[in-house]
Amino acid sequence: MREMDIDQVASALETGACVVDVRETGEYAAGHVPGAVNIPMGHLTRRATELDRNAPVLLICASGNRSAAMVDLLVAQGFDAVNVLGGTGAWIRSGRPVETGVSTGAGR
Repeated sequence: MREMDIDQVASALETGACVVDVRETGEYAAGHVPGAVNIPMGHLTRRATELDRNAPVLLICASGNRSAAMVDLLVAQGFDAVNVLGGTGAWIRSGRPVETGVSTGAGR
């Protein structure tokens, strides 16, 4: 499984990477990586068509466990999926900015 640390994710975001937060909506609304799209893990299979198959999809959750499981699911569907090590918790501990609220958009 491909994985990225928080520094690599920050760099990828600068080039327009798609970050998908697989936590539940309430968790996401409480604080998430800026620009991340919320697709809870229970919805990812049916909403995978919203994601760009031609670009890496960075998956994040609270700590990296749920997103790791979802990487396997997307890879099986032909996506270039990457797990974010340490999840949103690591992002917050690194001192990087956090957004709150719920997004209305889908993946790129």
